[in-house]
Amino acid sequence: MASHRRPKQPSRTRVTVLTTAAAAAVALSANAANAAPSEKLGKDEVKAKVDKLYEQAEQATEKYNGAKEKQQKLQKEISTIQDSVARGQEELNKLRDGLGSLATAQYRSGGIDASVQLFLSSNPDDYLDKASTLDQLSSQQVDALKKIQDKQRELAQERAEATEKLKDLSATRTELGNKKKEVQSKLAEAQKLLNSLTAKEKAQLAEEQQRASRSSTERVDLGDTPPGSGFAQAAFSAAQTRLGSPYVYGATGPSSFDCSGLTSWAYAQAGVSIPRTSEAQSQIGTRIYNQSDLKVGDLVFFFNDLHHVGLYAGHGQILHAPRTGTVVRYESMTTIGGPFMFGVRV
Repeated sequence: MASHRRPKQPSRTRVTVLTTAAAAAVALSANAANAAPSEKLGKDEVKAKVDKLYEQAEQATEKYNGAKEKQQKLQKEISTIQDSVARGQEELNKLRDGLGSLATAQYRSGGIDASVQLFLSSNPDDYLDKASTLDQLSSQQVDALKKIQDKQRELAQERAEATEKLKDLSATRTELGNKKKEVQSKLAEAQKLLNSLTAKEKAQLAEEQQRASRSSTERVDLGDTPPGSGFAQAAFSAAQTRLGSPYVYGATGPSSFDCSGLTSWAYAQAGVSIPRTSEAQSQIGTRIYNQSDLKVGDLVFFFNDLHHVGLYAGHGQILHAPRTGTVVRYESMTTIGGPFMFGVRV
């Protein structure tokens, strides 16, 4: 006999879940239908975006270089102060030993002078500030106590200076880490864009870059612009030997460079020490604002924040390390990507 029992109804909870899921599915389908398909950037668009990211990476690189230079300077200063403190402490110990010998001699002769006993058990600053007690001391004791007092004050000042520099060093290390992450982030973003290209597009970009590098390292008309000085010419000649070396952020040679790494290395080969970063390099020497007055070997600066520097090569050309993905090469000042600000004759 057939059963006439009514089928079991789904629970209210199950109905709600199913209804919600169905609604979500409909919504997702609608969104997918209405959403515009993601547009793939063309090779030229990718190159423009990558070039911009490389420029931003170079800006961060110069900040990174500045923080690194500051870190090294602080470390040297702290080391010098710590050495001075150590020597000062040895001198202070000798002064105290001398006063202790005086106390021992007094003890053997019948007892320690109250003034010396007071010093040995308290701060000489407090004692010497009480002028009424100075007549209790011999001139030898007064001289010894004052020397100790001066040395203690000197050491306290040096220790305080070291403490402040250590705080500054900690902040500088943090800045250094942040700038390094910023550079790496820009480079990673650029690489992601490049990876979006087809194999054919990547090959075309690589060929364009290689062609530009070849033409700018082999066939460049530098004209007959005179050198700025003997060492400026020597610096320029040194930089010419690095043509074709790859750009690497933070690098100072001899096999790879960033922009200010190349200029500082080149001048070092000429026996001239200049600062590490482009901004610091812009603060030295004599500024040349008229491009027609530039001479071979002059430093040339670009962009409002002066984050790029090269060496003037003559005939409107510079010799520089452009950006990630390029090599040390000649390039027209009109194609740098930022305005020429001024030159510096070292």
